Amino acid sequence: MSEKEIINKVAQSPLITFNLEDYLPPRAAELDLCTLVEGGLLREEAFRNTLKAHDFSTYENAVVRLYLSEDLILPAWAPILLSSRLADLGIASIWAPNSETFWSQYFREVLGKLDYSTFTGKPIILKGCGDKRIPRDAYVQAIQHLKPIAKKVSYGEACSAVPLK
Repeated sequence: MSEKEIINKVAQSPLITFNLEDYLPPRAAELDLCTLVEGGLLREEAFRNTLKAHDFSTYENAVVRLYLSEDLILPAWAPILLSSRLADLGIASIWAPNSETFWSQYFREVLGKLDYSTFTGKPIILKGCGDKRIPRDAYVQAIQHLKPIAKKVSYGEACSAVPLK
């Protein structure tokens, strides 16, 4: 009985995998504005002092979800001021009431800035069923960018892909 060489046809395929997991941030964090407001009433001077005194080093190298855990009436400038403070420190932030909205907004921003030219005329597989943080909306956004330029787009894994184009 002779041994036959096993050929990995997937590795030899011209398919390019577009994996949304590759675009996840190094770290994600959350910051509840309620923790920065004492007594449930936000006063500008006190809020500015709280922001000056707050240790933001725990948010370095993270994208921060800003939210409210309680029904607190905030002036429109409060989350903007907080986001401005984070931006001064080189920390990206997104206002989102829940985790799914946060990830959806994050991927819209990231996918909107990508250079897709390397995918032009190529067969692409949009890798799915991975990290639970990746919302369905991210896949919808990805196909909107890939379909106009790719030769072929499929979803899933190379061994069981669903054609999309």
